[in-house]
Amino acid sequence: METPAHESTVGRFARFASGRATKWGILVFWLLVVGVAFVPAGKLTDVQENDAGAWLPSDAESTRVLHDMNAFQPSDDLPAVVVYERPGGVTPADVAAVRDQMQQFDTVVHVDRRSVGPIPSRDREALQVLVPVNAQGGWLDIGGAVDTMRGIAGDGTPDGLSVHFSGPAGFAADSSEAFEGIDGKLLYSAAAVVIVILLLTYRSPLLWLLPVVSAGVALFVAEGVVYVLATQAGLTVNAQSAGILTVLVFGAGTDYALLLVARYREELRRHADRHEAMAFALHRAGPAIVASGSTVIAGMLCLLFASMSSTQGLGPVAAVGVAVALAVMLTLLPALLVIFGRWFFWPVRPSYGSADHTETGVWARVGRRIAVRPRVTWVATALALGVACLGLTQLDAVGLQNKDSFYGTPDSVVGEEILSAHYPAGAGQPVVVISDADESGRVRIALDETEGIDGVTRPVVRGDRAFLQGTLADPPDTQAARDTVDRARAAVHAVPDANAEVGGGTAIALDTLRASDADNRLIIPVVLGVVLLILVLLLRALVAPLLLVATVVLSFGAALGISAVVFKNVFGFAGADTSLPLFVFVFLVALGIDYNIFLMTRVHEEAKVVGTRQGALTGLAATGGVITSAGLVLAGTFAVLATLPVVVFAEIGIAVALGVLLDTIVVRAVLVTALNLDVGRHMWWPSALARSDVPMQPGRSDEDTATTHVPA
Repeated sequence: METPAHESTVGRFARFASGRATKWGILVFWLLVVGVAFVPAGKLTDVQENDAGAWLPSDAESTRVLHDMNAFQPSDDLPAVVVYERPGGVTPADVAAVRDQMQQFDTVVHVDRRSVGPIPSRDREALQVLVPVNAQGGWLDIGGAVDTMRGIAGDGTPDGLSVHFSGPAGFAADSSEAFEGIDGKLLYSAAAVVIVILLLTYRSPLLWLLPVVSAGVALFVAEGVVYVLATQAGLTVNAQSAGILTVLVFGAGTDYALLLVARYREELRRHADRHEAMAFALHRAGPAIVASGSTVIAGMLCLLFASMSSTQGLGPVAAVGVAVALAVMLTLLPALLVIFGRWFFWPVRPSYGSADHTETGVWARVGRRIAVRPRVTWVATALALGVACLGLTQLDAVGLQNKDSFYGTPDSVVGEEILSAHYPAGAGQPVVVISDADESGRVRIALDETEGIDGVTRPVVRGDRAFLQGTLADPPDTQAARDTVDRARAAVHAVPDANAEVGGGTAIALDTLRASDADNRLIIPVVLGVVLLILVLLLRALVAPLLLVATVVLSFGAALGISAVVFKNVFGFAGADTSLPLFVFVFLVALGIDYNIFLMTRVHEEAKVVGTRQGALTGLAATGGVITSAGLVLAGTFAVLATLPVVVFAEIGIAVALGVLLDTIVVRAVLVTALNLDVGRHMWWPSALARSDVPMQPGRSDEDTATTHVPA
C-alpha cells in the first residue's frame, strides 16, 4: 500500500514499526540492547543506598549532624544493641558469659571497634552491650555481621538468660531479611499476576507470551539504564525505588500492550494484510499510548522537586522504567505480533471480515444504562466518592514506630521492648549534639536541663568541635521523643556562639516528617498542573481536561480514604509512612489519568464521526474491556508489594491497587461517561467539536483511518 504524501509523522512511524523488513531489524536491535544491558542490570542491587543519609533532605539539621559526626566516630558505624534479660536478676556467671561473647563479637567481620559493656540495668535484671558494626557495605554486610553475632550468643548464653539484637544494626538486619530476594519475589509475583489476567483477557494459551516477554525486556533494559545512571550520574537508588520499578514497568508496560493488542485485533478484522492492520492500529492507538506514557513520565519527574533524597531518586528511576516500557511496547511488541501473525490469537482468531461484537458487549450495555439518566448517575457517583474521602480522617501518616514497621514481631522489636522495660526508653538511640568546643560546657547544661532528656554525656572534643549525647526519657520513635528534640534544638540554639545542632535517630524521623509535609504541599499542585497541561494539549479543549483532573483527584481522595479505613480496621496497621500520601497521589494521578486518556481519545475520535453523544457510548463500548483488563493488571502488580513483610510497601501496594480499581471501574466507566453524556459537546470547548454536534467526518474509509491525525 502506497504511503500518502501528506501522511503524518505518526503514520510514518506506524508503517516503520510494522514493516515487512523493519520488523526483523527492530527485533535484532532489542536483542542487542538486552545483550548490552545484561551485566549492568544484574548489578543494580549493588548500587542501592539504604542508609539514612541517602533518604534524608540534604539541608536538614539531622543530615548536617550525620556529616559532622565523621570527625568523632567512623561515619559508617551502626550500633547493634545486644540486650540480655534474666527475670529475678542476672548472675555473676551471666556477666562472665556476656564478657566472653563481647570478645568474640569484636572478632566478627565488619566490627572494627571494640564493643562497649556490659551495662547493667538499674533493676539488675538486664545487661546491655553496644557493638559498632561497619555499615559501609550496606544491609547485606550488616545482616551478615548480626547473624554471626546471633550464632555466638546462641552457643554461649547460659540457660534462662534471653538475648536479643536491637538498635539500628538490629533493625537493619531484620530489614535486610525482609527484603532478601525482593527483586526475584516481585518479578515472579508480578509476572504471575500479569500472565493470569492476560490468559483470562485473551482466552489464548499463546498470546500472553508476547506482552510478558516484552515487559521482561523493558524491565531488564530499564534496570541496566538505572544502574548506569546510579554509577555515572549520581542517581540515588534504594530498595524502595528498585521494588517499585519492577511493578511499575510490568504494570504500565502491560497496560500499553493491552491497548495496542485490542486495537490490532480490531484492525485485523478490517484488513487482510496483518502488516497494514498493525500500521493502522499503531496510528490510532499509538498517540494515546504515547500521551499516557508521557503523563506518567512527567508526573514521576515532578518528584525531582522533593526535598527528600529518596523521593528525588524515585522520580528518575520510575520515569526511566516507563520510558523504556513505552519504547518497547511501541516497537518490539508490534514487531513480534506481525512476525507471529494471526495464528497466535488461537483459538479466538480475528479473521478478515469477521464480526466485531463491541456494540453488544457488557460496556455497551453499561453505557446505554448510564445514558438514561446521566446527570443523576454522575452526581450520585461523585457523592459516593465524596463519602469515601471521609476515611481520610483515619489516616495517620506521621511515620511508623519500629515495632509497627513489620508484619509480626522480629527480634529487633522484642529487644527494643526489653530495653524500654529496663533502661531509659531512649537509651539505644540517643540525641546527638555537635557544637563549637569552646561553648560545649554551656551546651551540655542547656541539653541536660531540657524536659525529656534523661542524662547527658561529657563532651568529646576534636579540634574546634565537640560531640555529646543525651538520653531520651521516652521511646525514640514516639511523638513525645520528637517533641523533646524540638525542645533540645531550641535550648542549644539559644547558646550564643555555640553553633550547636541536634541530630540522632529521632531527629532524623522528625526532619523526615516535616520534609514529607513540605513535599506534599509543593509536588501535588505541580503534578496536577503538568497533567492538566498534557490533557489540554492532547484533547485540544479546556472543559474536558478540567473535569478529568477533578475526577482523578476525587478518585485519589476516595482511594486513600478507603485505604485508611482498611489499614486500621482490617489489617490493624498502627499508622502510615510519611511518604504514603505523596506516592499514592503521584501513582494514581499519573497512572489513573492513563485510562481517561485511553477513553477520551477514542471518544474524541468517534465524536468527529458520529457526534458527541454516540461518540461517548461508542468510546466506552470500544475501550471498556481493554481498560478494565489494564486496570486489573496494574492493580494486581501493585498489590504484589503487599507480599513483602514490610508495612510501608504493603500500604503503598494496597492503596494504589484500590485506587486503580476504583478509577477503572467506577470513575472512568461511570463518572466520566456520565459527564460526557450530560455535558455533551461542551466537553470539547473551545475546539470546533464544541460548536456543533453534527459529525465533522461523516463516514470513515480505510484511507481516512490511515491519514487522519489524532492529537498527541
